[in-house]
Amino acid sequence: MNKTRTPEKEVVEYFTRYEQPMHKQYLAMRRFLLERAPAEAVAEEFDYTVSTVYTLARDFRQRLASCGAGSDPFFQTPKAGRKSAESKLDIDALVVSYRKKQLSVPDIKIIMDAKGYMLSETLIMSICEANGFVRLPKRGRQDRQEIMENGKFAALAEAPAAEMLPFDTDETFSSKGVGLLSFLPIIKYYGIDRVIENSNYPETSRIAKINSILCFLALKLSNVERYGHDDGWCHDRGLGMFAGLNVLPKTTWYSSYSSAVSREDNLQFLRALNLGWSDCGLLSDTANLDFTAIPYWGDEGPFENNWSGKRSKALISIQAVLAQDPDQGIICYGDTTIKHDNQDNVVLEFLDFYHSDPSIDSHLKYLVFDSKFTTMENLGRLDDKGIKFLTIQRKSKALDEYISNIPPDKWKTVRIKKANHKSRLVTCAERITVNDSYGKTRKIRQIFIKGSKIKPVTIITNDFDSKVEDIVQKYARRWLVETEISEHIHFFHLNRNSSGIVVKVDFDFTMTILAHNLYRVLAMNLKGYSHYDAKSLFNQFIDNYGEIVIKDDVVTVKLNRKRALPLLLESLCDFDDDPYAWIGGKRIRFTPNSHT
Repeated sequence: MNKTRTPEKEVVEYFTRYEQPMHKQYLAMRRFLLERAPAEAVAEEFDYTVSTVYTLARDFRQRLASCGAGSDPFFQTPKAGRKSAESKLDIDALVVSYRKKQLSVPDIKIIMDAKGYMLSETLIMSICEANGFVRLPKRGRQDRQEIMENGKFAALAEAPAAEMLPFDTDETFSSKGVGLLSFLPIIKYYGIDRVIENSNYPETSRIAKINSILCFLALKLSNVERYGHDDGWCHDRGLGMFAGLNVLPKTTWYSSYSSAVSREDNLQFLRALNLGWSDCGLLSDTANLDFTAIPYWGDEGPFENNWSGKRSKALISIQAVLAQDPDQGIICYGDTTIKHDNQDNVVLEFLDFYHSDPSIDSHLKYLVFDSKFTTMENLGRLDDKGIKFLTIQRKSKALDEYISNIPPDKWKTVRIKKANHKSRLVTCAERITVNDSYGKTRKIRQIFIKGSKIKPVTIITNDFDSKVEDIVQKYARRWLVETEISEHIHFFHLNRNSSGIVVKVDFDFTMTILAHNLYRVLAMNLKGYSHYDAKSLFNQFIDNYGEIVIKDDVVTVKLNRKRALPLLLESLCDFDDDPYAWIGGKRIRFTPNSHT
């Protein structure tokens, strides 16, 4: 039987198959919006998820509203005439001007890609050599970043305006932010994209809600020191790809967006995140709480003096509180609205926040904090609510005298495990007593600790069932939250709120919490690196150059070879290969590049 293809059959196949992504989206939107087909039927017919259908419809309406006269959201009309071409002299002059600012060849290529000049590194190198430039000496990341953030360079290399990527054309570009895309599978797996979509955060006429939040998250994850630098991040298309944009927005956009965010928006977002962490088993029955001072370096404002452990002195700052799970290091709560007159009640406000969601209410049983976190009266209120607490009792002469008179046979040795699998021996004693402020008829447990390298301390708790060593171990893990606070000050730059633009501190703090938790989840998936902090993870795994290839329905991320890359790629294989709605419904593939 003759099975040759007839011209009629080829015509039918051409109009019924949809290999091109934009053709497929056009047909799907025609079925959904014009023919009024149900989203479930459209999703099944075109191999989309139901949420992707709604996302495509939303994006189409936005593109249609923003299209000018004679333009189309799906198709472009070819213009007659010869295509304009940039003069080779102009391109050479542009490359030379960037090299005069001490930019490396990869950095120049990233900027030229953002401007639409698809030059190879070989061509850029030949232009530099032809104009008498020699190879640059090896420099650290800090030196390179300072050059990119120099004000004179920012004026010379003006970044393009940020806009939603249509993802309807094939293209390849270089980026030094390709490692940041490694967080996208984590965001998808833990449903953080759905949490953002369902949040009360605003969206702008040009940038959707999820893209807006990912813009802030990109800066947090990529160690951008503060928003006041001269838009140094706006030239990297890889950072923009993370948020589904051509490039990240400029500083003024960040300021105007954060001004529309309220404290209630942040609380609602944190509650939804907690529900996701809890469903994934990342929250235990204990929360460690601690204050931190975020220094303020601007003009005089309505701020108070707070003690800064980092600087060992009191300074004008914003008082903030963190609540952290001691097992996985996930931070489940943050607040920057603390004042001196209400800081004693923060522990009760945290309970109100935590108990506002019945689905995670039953998990919390222990609260651990230091001696100045709250009052004895509030400890009694915690006991009434059925919450166990561990804290340090403030010192007094009477307490010191009692400890000094404890008989030697009442002391016993306890071994405390440390994070590096080592241990420390301490000596403990205990008693059951009462405290008038806590409640005249209410008993409280005191555990006295002393050691060769630690000052004597007294733990007080309403837990009468646990062993002494278990209680001491649980409180010892509270010291981890102080380590995380130090990390936030250094890597996430909480101490750099004085910047060229104004970003609401509470919103910035919420984004810091999300970025921290993403690094914690990344560490859990890297065998042997679960104890690494964000800075170490960034330096070894995330900070990397590479190429991004957009073709058909796949975005291929080619990361330059480095020692830790095989482990990172292995960990990414554990996540589902689902399409990303904010990246044009495309899937992402991570592969090693051909060079280092």
